[in-house]
Amino acid sequence: MGGPGLSSDGADDRGPLRAAFSGLTTRGRSFVAAGCAAATCAYLLGQPDLLRVGALLVALPVLCVLVLYFTRSHVAAARRLAPARVSAGSESRVHLRVENISRIPSGLLMLQDRVPYVLGPRPRFVLDRIEPGGRREVSYRVRSDLRGRYPLGPLQLRLADPFGMVELSRSFNAYDTMTVLPRIEALPAVPLGGDTSGHGDGRHRTIALAGEDDIIPRDYRHGDDLRRVHWRSTAHRGSLMVRREEQPLRARCTVLLDTRRVGYAGSGPEAPFERAVSGAASAVSHLVERGYTVRLVTDTGMLLPGPDTHTDTGTGTGTGDPAEITGLIMDTLAVVDHSANTNLEDALTAVRGAECGLLIAFLGAIDREQVALLGRLRQRASGGVGFVASGQVDPALESARLGRLRAVGWTALAHQPGVPLARLWQQAAAAQTVPGDVR
Repeated sequence: MGGPGLSSDGADDRGPLRAAFSGLTTRGRSFVAAGCAAATCAYLLGQPDLLRVGALLVALPVLCVLVLYFTRSHVAAARRLAPARVSAGSESRVHLRVENISRIPSGLLMLQDRVPYVLGPRPRFVLDRIEPGGRREVSYRVRSDLRGRYPLGPLQLRLADPFGMVELSRSFNAYDTMTVLPRIEALPAVPLGGDTSGHGDGRHRTIALAGEDDIIPRDYRHGDDLRRVHWRSTAHRGSLMVRREEQPLRARCTVLLDTRRVGYAGSGPEAPFERAVSGAASAVSHLVERGYTVRLVTDTGMLLPGPDTHTDTGTGTGTGDPAEITGLIMDTLAVVDHSANTNLEDALTAVRGAECGLLIAFLGAIDREQVALLGRLRQRASGGVGFVASGQVDPALESARLGRLRAVGWTALAHQPGVPLARLWQQAAAAQTVPGDVR
């Protein structure tokens, strides 16, 4: 029952046998009561035939209890999500597989999977008896408009005998986790401040970190091209030395997400904070596709990828898998929540000592103190674009906030509800007066 994406539980969870008799249905209890009454009358009236009838009435539900009791632990189940990570508003299909691993047929099976209410109602299925070694598969769909990480399971199984005498339950311990990522919006390939290409096709120049006058040779390895042998180092060391492959300097970008609770109002899928999280996810996805080395930083000082990731943030060269790093950032954005911070000081501390490259910020309400901090952060970047969450605020106040942010070097736009981020992205590109190159 193993395999990627499968969760199974074949453990034997038999309880005391007397607990199994609590699964007798009303019909089963009635048979037992009728059998006991018939046996009592047979004894009092001296009718042996009536005693046989009573014994049969009692034996039938007892036999059903024993059969189901020893059968239920030989029913295995597995669950598979396709896919296990989806964007908010998208559907995922859950596949359930039930297998009878005993040597006798199972009775009627009733399945119920435990699902969080935000994913929909709890699915229920009824399966006919399964032959020995047979299996049945059912599926259902789940969907959520709210990002997050949701457990699916455990699966509850109820078995019934063909006569309706007994119903026994079994709960599997295994469960799976479904990750609902923020909504990702496709963004146009236009240059923003600090773009290394200056073109909208997503290509960027690369700068060699090592030249002919600055070579760090290494030992020759089997299969190396002999044209790369560095003869001066070979003569000095007495063994073959080859030039290292030049590593390109990739364009860098830092995405700042403001999670301060005081910066946002409202809740729900269309709340300003959710728009900011979705915007950060869209920016990360878009920039990674264009070949940027992307980092995510929040007002709490959380920095992804962190120092333990194989990415040289100081030089902009990355040896980590971009897909893996992007997945790490997206999984973090799926569960990020409001913070209790009141300022952005921790974000400034997190990126201290390294250039930010292009800086894209998704911000909540900001005051003069936060504008000053953002101005200091902007000095570490080759370009800065800020999308400020817009809610039910005075237009004059909102215009003043954007004006103060522009005064410290940012390209600032209001992130209003109902306005696609792609349109704001194009406006940000058009607002750049001096597109610069990352050097």
